[in-house]
Amino acid sequence: MQRFCLLALFVFFSISAPAQWVNYQMPGTPRLKNGKPNLTAPAPKALDGKPDLSGVWMHEKTTVEDVKRIFGTRFDGEISGSIPGMEVGTQHKYFFDIFADFKPGEATLTPEAAELRRKRAAQRDPTQVCKEPVGLPFAALASEPIKIVQSPKVMIVLYEVDTLHRQIFTDGRTLPKEFGLPAYLGYSAGHWEKDVFVVESGGFNDRGVMDWSGHFHSEDLRLTERYHRRDFGHLDVEMKFDDPKTFARPIPMKIGFELLADDDIFEMFCENEKDAPHLMKD
Repeated sequence: MQRFCLLALFVFFSISAPAQWVNYQMPGTPRLKNGKPNLTAPAPKALDGKPDLSGVWMHEKTTVEDVKRIFGTRFDGEISGSIPGMEVGTQHKYFFDIFADFKPGEATLTPEAAELRRKRAAQRDPTQVCKEPVGLPFAALASEPIKIVQSPKVMIVLYEVDTLHRQIFTDGRTLPKEFGLPAYLGYSAGHWEKDVFVVESGGFNDRGVMDWSGHFHSEDLRLTERYHRRDFGHLDVEMKFDDPKTFARPIPMKIGFELLADDDIFEMFCENEKDAPHLMKD
């Protein structure tokens, strides 16, 4: 089993190259005397006067020591088998388990969802991780950054993981009561509440994996996000996952992101992974 977990980690964290343009400096970036980006400078404004959320962002990382402290021995296989440059410690705690803040023994899933989870866990094959669809918040909290592109009528979120993307419409539309075609990342509409960008999402299918532990949701999931760019280099994001069919209570998250001012994201296709057939022969 440890080999399976290590293999799956390798698949996810070794496929995309480091997201780095050599010797490139992003125009318009405030800088310190040493040339490094001034991440505490005031947040930039868009043409409409709202904060501009555009940029390449990396979530705050949970260290190996904190992974051990929070989860005990649950992820020892991944920690002991880490690969230099792509090791445990480059993800967020919610990447491992969306219930990281809950106390042991606290009710997290409905009885029906808990039973379905047991059945899915028995059938889950970590060596087939490329066939397992990545959902939210998984896509934003792995070892790769995200990129936000802001425009007047739509906000685009690009995920380096699996080269995924979301459209968050800001043209006045609201979410319908019913969705004709459920989607892995759902459908999103956003609006501003002063300097906070609020996103409401629905229309999810029930097949996206939310974290490394394999948690899932139903098609009734509703996600609320609040984005606040408090200065040039820091983005505070609050998420609330509400799904009464699956979760015993709404799941809140607070995640800090830091701007990678002179960086960018690259494409990533998990099906390029060729190591599994060779490693499984051992």
